[in-house]
Amino acid sequence: MRRIVLTAREPDAGVRLDKFISLKAENVTRSAAERLIEEGNVSVGGKRAEKSHKCAPGDRVELFLPDPVPAEAVAQAIPLDIRYEDDDLLVVNKPKGMVVHPAAGHATGTLVNALLAHCGSSLSGINGVLRPGIVHRIDRDTSGLLIVAKNDFAHRKLAAQIHAHSFTRLYEAVVLGGMKQEAGTVDAPIGRHPVNRKKMAVTEKNSRPAVTHWRVIARYEGYTHIRLKLETGRTHQIRVHMAYLGHPVAGDTVYGAKKAVPGLEGQCLHARVIGFVHPRSGKYIEITSELPPYFTDFLRRLRPL
Repeated sequence: MRRIVLTAREPDAGVRLDKFISLKAENVTRSAAERLIEEGNVSVGGKRAEKSHKCAPGDRVELFLPDPVPAEAVAQAIPLDIRYEDDDLLVVNKPKGMVVHPAAGHATGTLVNALLAHCGSSLSGINGVLRPGIVHRIDRDTSGLLIVAKNDFAHRKLAAQIHAHSFTRLYEAVVLGGMKQEAGTVDAPIGRHPVNRKKMAVTEKNSRPAVTHWRVIARYEGYTHIRLKLETGRTHQIRVHMAYLGHPVAGDTVYGAKKAVPGLEGQCLHARVIGFVHPRSGKYIEITSELPPYFTDFLRRLRPL
């Protein structure tokens, strides 16, 4: 990720931020500037910016440019665990270790590469050629259910439900330590980490509201098995919120676990249930996936309390 700092001058007064960036930052188009702003990679005076911001002389504009990615995703015949499919959408049970869409360092072997082979051109194009059909994401080392749109109509309808927080998204995780209560809610805003731009953090600066509900399933020596319900869907939300509580997800060395756990290869986190109103029929659909072997094997190695 590359950092660029721009300063607005007198002639830039009143210019929209996205246009200012496209004029001043080399090889950054206006549409690219809009996406950078929407993804929280632009700040003005140290605060998260909106693309409609009108520049004033002296404005210090800071950009973080992601590493370059391939121009277009390619189809690859990778097996998919499809739990539901019709003409408008499909629900995939993503394995741990699979990246959702191509990005720097992951041009192939992603869920999108597999979807292109399975669906051909029947994927929504709203998110562009690198993220066709992707309505929402889960992390590489998080396993579980993910919904994919086959057309723009379905994509818009599903995205509206996510925006309205009407999607059902239930996760299970094993976290470090013993949770003091049986259930609780974390209501803490999440934004880019102030120092490490590859991480997220609970912060009031350049952040968005984030709410996670959790409940204990079982207790073990040194660990707690919990169920989580997302009210919002921020990047790394569960991982950040659990670390914020002092109970990072087991195996998550990025957000506070002291060391990797043999057999986990990343965080012990599974997207188990997804529920939504079908964009065409209007019927509520809920899909559940079983806990994967890495998760159940880890539980078997723990000592119940």
